[in-house]
Amino acid sequence: MPRWEHGSQERLKQAAMELFDEQGFESTSAVQIAKRAGVTTRTFFRYFPDKQSIVFVDADLLRTALLQGIHDASDVSEPLAVVVRALVEFDWEGLGPRESQRRRDAMITSNPELLERELNKQHQMSDAFGEALRQRGVEPHAAELAARVGIQVFQTAYRRWLAADETDLATIVDASTSTLAAIMPAVTRRT
Repeated sequence: MPRWEHGSQERLKQAAMELFDEQGFESTSAVQIAKRAGVTTRTFFRYFPDKQSIVFVDADLLRTALLQGIHDASDVSEPLAVVVRALVEFDWEGLGPRESQRRRDAMITSNPELLERELNKQHQMSDAFGEALRQRGVEPHAAELAARVGIQVFQTAYRRWLAADETDLATIVDASTSTLAAIMPAVTRRT
C-alpha cells in the first residue's frame, strides 16, 4: 500500500459515511474505515484525530464561505436579513445530495456526542457571524442577536427543507422569517 496515496482523505470520508449508513456511527471504528478506504489505520489518523472529525470535516470551509457572505453584503442596516441571506445564498446542494445531508443530520441528532459537537459548531458560527457584523459597524448587542436568531431561523428552515422533496430552501426560509415576523408583535407589545 503506498504511504501517501493520492485521494486518501476523500476515500476515508466516503468509506466512513458508507459504514455509518450501513452499521451506524457507534458501531463503526477507525480501523474499519481505514480498511474500507484501502489505507492503513495510521493514514486514517494522519487525516482525522477521531471518527467524529469526519462528520465535521468541512465545517471550517463552510464557516469561511458563509462569513464571506456577511463581509460582502452591500448594506448591513438590517443585520438579521444579512445573516439569513448569507445562509440562504450558500450552495447547500453542493455539499451533496439532499438524501445524504438528511442521513448526516439524522446521524448527528441521534448521537449525543455528535449533537454536542454540532451545537458547539453552531455556537462558534454564531460568534463569528456576530463578530463579522460588528466589524461592519453593527452595534454589538444587535450583531449578537442577529447572528443567533438568524442561525436559528435558518436551522429550522434547513431541517424542513431536508424533510421536503422538492421545495426550494429559499422559499422555506422566507416562510420561517415570515413566521418570526408574525410572532414578534406579541413580544414587543408585552415589553
